Amino acid sequence: MILIDSDVLLDVALRQEPFFRESATFLLEAERSPEPACIAWHSVSNVHYVARRRDPDADARGFILSLLEWAAISPTSTESVRYAASLPMDDFEDALQVAAAEACGARHIVTRNLRDYERSPIQAIGPQEALGEAQ
Repeated sequence: MILIDSDVLLDVALRQEPFFRESATFLLEAERSPEPACIAWHSVSNVHYVARRRDPDADARGFILSLLEWAAISPTSTESVRYAASLPMDDFEDALQVAAAEACGARHIVTRNLRDYERSPIQAIGPQEALGEAQ
C-alpha cells in the first residue's frame, strides 16, 4: 500500500510544470499496479480547493472522482489526528498525511515534498523513485 500526497495529485490536476509528466506517469502506473493506493481524506478537499482557486475552469470534481475509481480513502479517525499532533513534524498537514498513511498500512508516502517528511515514521519517496519500485 502507498499513500499519495496532495502535491502529486495537484501536479496532475493542474498540469503543473515541471512536475506534470513525472507525476502523471506515476499516477498511471499506480492505477495499473496491483499494489493498492490510498489518499488522505483531507487531500480531497485540498485538491478541490487549490485546483478551483488556481483555475476556476478546472474539473476538480471529475479529477477526484476518476482518482477514486482506483484509489481508496484512508480510514482515519479522531485517534489519527491525535497521532498526527504527536509527530515531531513542523507541517501539521504533512503529519496528517503520515497519520493517513499509518491508518491505511502504507509502506511509503509518495510526494515531491521529501524534506518535510524527514522525521516521518513512514518513508517518503518521490514519484520517480516510486516508479522505479513498481518496475
